[in-house]
Amino acid sequence: MVNKVTMNKEDLVNMIAAKTRMTKKDTSHILDALTETIMETVASGDKVVLVGFGTFEPRDRKERKGMNPQTGQSITIPATTVPAFSAGKVFKEQVVNPEKTTDFY
Repeated sequence: MVNKVTMNKEDLVNMIAAKTRMTKKDTSHILDALTETIMETVASGDKVVLVGFGTFEPRDRKERKGMNPQTGQSITIPATTVPAFSAGKVFKEQVVNPEKTTDFY
């Protein structure tokens, strides 16, 4: 069984700062800039590809039929665009074999 632990932003910043020997403040600014840039790029309709890690992209969902759970009445769910992430080969391999270390930088 896999131990399920949630990593929050502070934990992520601490780990990155330790690996890069940067300050936590600078690391937090870089992480914020990275996530903002990815969100802005995907929102504009473009992809962000981080080779080995994965691809962030907008995906179109078609209009579909659904059901209102309160009334049981059939409804139409409108078409929409949603953000999507597809893991890259190196990321997938790391999840399958966590003992293997991977250096991206």
